[in-house]
Amino acid sequence: MAPPGMGLGPRGARGFLTEEEKANMPVVSWSLIKRILSYLKPYWVQFIFVFIAILLSSVIGLYPSIITGKIVTALGTEGTTMKYLVQLILTAFATLTVSQVIGVLENYINAWISQRIIFDMKNQMYDHLQHMPHSFFTGEKQGDIITRMNTDISGVSTVISSTLSNIVSNLATVITTLVALFSMSWRLALVGIIVIPLLVLPSKAVGKTRYQLLTASQEKNDEMNEIINETLSVSGSLLVKLFTREKQEYDKFVEVNKELTDISLKEQRSGQWFRVLMGMFTQVGPLLIYFAGGLFIIRGLDSGLQIGTITATVALVNRLYRPVESLLNIQVDFTRSLALFSRIFDYFDMTNPIKDPKHGIKPDVSDLAITYDHVAFGYNPEKLILKDISFSVPAGQMYAIVGPSGSGKSTIVNLLPRLYDPNDGGVFIGSHNVHNFDLEYLRDCIGVVTQETYLFNGTIKDNLLYAKEDATDEEIERACKIASIHDFILNQPDGYNTEVGNRGLKLSGGEKQRISIARVILKNPKILILDEATSALDSISESAIQDALDVLMEGRTSIVIAHRLSTILKADKILVVNQGVIQEQGTHEDLLELGGTYKELYETQFRLVLDMEAEKAEEEKKESEKEDSEK
Repeated sequence: MAPPGMGLGPRGARGFLTEEEKANMPVVSWSLIKRILSYLKPYWVQFIFVFIAILLSSVIGLYPSIITGKIVTALGTEGTTMKYLVQLILTAFATLTVSQVIGVLENYINAWISQRIIFDMKNQMYDHLQHMPHSFFTGEKQGDIITRMNTDISGVSTVISSTLSNIVSNLATVITTLVALFSMSWRLALVGIIVIPLLVLPSKAVGKTRYQLLTASQEKNDEMNEIINETLSVSGSLLVKLFTREKQEYDKFVEVNKELTDISLKEQRSGQWFRVLMGMFTQVGPLLIYFAGGLFIIRGLDSGLQIGTITATVALVNRLYRPVESLLNIQVDFTRSLALFSRIFDYFDMTNPIKDPKHGIKPDVSDLAITYDHVAFGYNPEKLILKDISFSVPAGQMYAIVGPSGSGKSTIVNLLPRLYDPNDGGVFIGSHNVHNFDLEYLRDCIGVVTQETYLFNGTIKDNLLYAKEDATDEEIERACKIASIHDFILNQPDGYNTEVGNRGLKLSGGEKQRISIARVILKNPKILILDEATSALDSISESAIQDALDVLMEGRTSIVIAHRLSTILKADKILVVNQGVIQEQGTHEDLLELGGTYKELYETQFRLVLDMEAEKAEEEKKESEKEDSEK
């Protein structure tokens, strides 16, 4: 007899709910069950084949045990021929073969169904997340998003191919086995059923203890991994060295390592005693059935009972242990399955407030002004970031937005492509509220160069084609020449096929920024938003890029967020934003005369930059004069 629950790693953990799982048990409702079944419905025909295979396998699986009993009976009966024994053995072999073939077929269909459901759910989830608002990605942890997409949805495979089919399979096995036992000898069947708790209940009791130890061991292992990851990483090890904390970190590691070792030893000791206990019950269980069977024969309590029947009973009772143990854990499996679907459905139920109108408008925006009309916005409506923002950018002009960090500058421009919608007021292009635009068309009309440049892991050309899939090589090269990045690309061994690395980390900040600008040039938008687009550039690169931006902004309505005075001075008008309101607006000279926030920014930020540039120019001039004199 193979006792159940001997492998109390995954099985032990699966048999018990954690305190967190108990506290967050999903509410079982018909609507939740119905929603889960909706994913199974397209594959109901395949499920019928699975259930038929399970039933056939359960019935056929009885025969090897029954035939073993017949062989034992035949061996104790006079007149038994070798031919009869061979027939029994061949029949047993045939039933085992058929059972295994049916099991393979069942597993294949199960795997096919589960993988198709995962395929459907991942497609649905990715499409759903792609259309979630920008606020979702700024507020949600990236790790949680990846967990929902990969771990949670992949876990559905276990629910379909394991939990669901196991419940049906275990029920079928228990029912068919009980029918077979009682049909052979109802007295012996009762004894066999009484023996089952001798193995199942101790397994659960010891399993719970080991599960608690395994949980504690995992927690300590996580703590150790955290110490290793933090102190042995590049940045962490540098910090340890600079603050000479090697001894303290070593002592902390030794302490956690000792606790982990102690817990592991306890877990191993409990496992050894468990195996001893199960070994005893493994031997006691069959002995009780043999004893009861012998008693029934000797006392004449069951005239039809044969030795082979006793042997078959032992084998069939052994067949009940694992299904009974699994069915006792059905609540745990069922709860975890529902919890898994609940986590997935939580994401599916998140709504997108940025609605794409059914019949969105697509007006020509080339010669239309941009107007913010009494706009108010806040991620929390009770705590507004922008309050009564009103201004208008005439067609073809460039407005600069300046202000202290956190004043709401980026939020203002993010309302134009509808990354967010205002809580009050409206954003207009011409006389059209952007809320009424076809969303894809609106965003196609707007080009954005952000402060934090993002490049996908691929080639430079791949990242440029993201703006225009059908762009020709000539168009790509022209955009890169305007962005002053063409020569740099040609100097790379693979040219435009150079890999940029994860997030573009193989390139410098200035190089990434110029590729980002080239990408927007290739898009050729009607409206331009520059969010500190030259922030990552040195003064030489900035000068080249500024010329490129001048070409890009020519004839386009542009809004520029900038901290550099050279950019601001070229603006047709400057908007000074502070604490969510436009405090001042006008030209550079007008704002200096006002003596308000802009003048303060000029004196603290811009003036310092001008002085530094002046000092640098003076040094370069002296260096040049020195070289001339030496010649």
